[in-house]
Amino acid sequence: MSSWFRQFLVYAVVVLLSILLIGLIIQYGAALAPAAASAPAADAKGLFGTIHDNMAHPLSRLFVQLLVIIAAARLAGAVFVRFGLPAVVGEMTAGLLLGPSLLGWVWPQAFAFVFPTDSLGALRLFSQIGICLFMFTVGMELRSDHLRHKVRSAVAVSHASIAVPFLLGTALATVLFEKLAGPQASFRAFALFLGISLSITAFPVLARILQERGMTHTPLGATAIACAAVDDVTAWSIMAFVVAISRSSDLAGAAVALVLALLFVVVMLTVVKRILPRWMDTSGQEPSSSALAIVVFVMVAASLSTELIGIHALFGAFLAGVVMPDRNDFRDRVRVRVEKFSSVMLLPLFFAFTGLRTEIGLISSMGDWLICAAIIVLATIGKLGATAIAARWTGMGWRDSLQLGALMNTRGLMELIALNIGYDLGILSPQIFTMLVIMALVTTFMTGPLLTLFQRGQGQDMPLNRPS
Repeated sequence: MSSWFRQFLVYAVVVLLSILLIGLIIQYGAALAPAAASAPAADAKGLFGTIHDNMAHPLSRLFVQLLVIIAAARLAGAVFVRFGLPAVVGEMTAGLLLGPSLLGWVWPQAFAFVFPTDSLGALRLFSQIGICLFMFTVGMELRSDHLRHKVRSAVAVSHASIAVPFLLGTALATVLFEKLAGPQASFRAFALFLGISLSITAFPVLARILQERGMTHTPLGATAIACAAVDDVTAWSIMAFVVAISRSSDLAGAAVALVLALLFVVVMLTVVKRILPRWMDTSGQEPSSSALAIVVFVMVAASLSTELIGIHALFGAFLAGVVMPDRNDFRDRVRVRVEKFSSVMLLPLFFAFTGLRTEIGLISSMGDWLICAAIIVLATIGKLGATAIAARWTGMGWRDSLQLGALMNTRGLMELIALNIGYDLGILSPQIFTMLVIMALVTTFMTGPLLTLFQRGQGQDMPLNRPS
């Protein structure tokens, strides 16, 4: 008898004996009764009944939502790219279409099946994680070389592009507060949030528009990136101040939160930024597992810190990205990894969650639509107009100034983040939230066409000497 036959024989005997013993154990156990023998036995269900019950499980529901949201986001993104718009704009639109404004209106049964009210808590948490990861990548994209040789013009243009629309937003609040403020809003918080909403620029969307049009390394592209970088830092600093005021019951509490936030920023920029390169190996072609673990730990710890301080977790994530070491293109390698995961998996959840909060049917009267149109006009005039005039004052030609204004007028995802913060804090009502979401989409949509329009100008602009 050969050795392989003996091995096979032993294997067969062991398997058959195991099956026999398992069968005997099951047969013996069938006669046993559980302690709760008086409980009624469950009704036998068919295959479809079991599937229906399993579909009601929160995990199954979340998987269905992921499938629907990711498919819709990728499809809409591909369609918008074919029309010369960034894919993220299509993904934002897909989120809006999955909400009550379209899906809930056209096919309410499907909407109720995919997005039942009791499932939105998990969707919200995942979307918040996605936003923190996104803000982390935005922080890694902000670098000192964005401002090199452009710092004076960038500060002047970006601050003008914030101050004017911010002023228009606060003035608009005096008209809209009594009708459209949220249940937890004071006039101060409402006015500041409207000012922020009209003055934000979407740095990541602007950067991608420049990249897709081959303008990144042009003088105009470099100026636009520098202005957007300053705009981002300034606008989100103001936002942190507004959130601290809104979350605190009095000015003393807001002052404490702001002092703690300032101390946190100082520690991150002076201590953490210096010691991070010593903690992690940045020399390899790919980040090591230990380096990635430190990156994630720092981002989560920073997010938790700002959440506990009272200025929202995304500010900590943003600052964690800013302090990441940049040796050997370490930032770029980490950013690509994080960005791919968050943009495909988590950001579409945020767009969908925003869409679920946006109900265009709330804008029902002609007066409401006139208010919405006025918000769009004021946002565009304030942002585009102030940017163009400030750029012209610093010496740029009118054609480049207008293109820069069109780029700075794009609000995109950054606007949606700010609006969701205002909605969560009870400062924005569902109606004004919907109007501002429409404004964010319209001003982002018009960036490409306006750029094309302003690029058609012929001739050279005469430079304007900036006053001394």
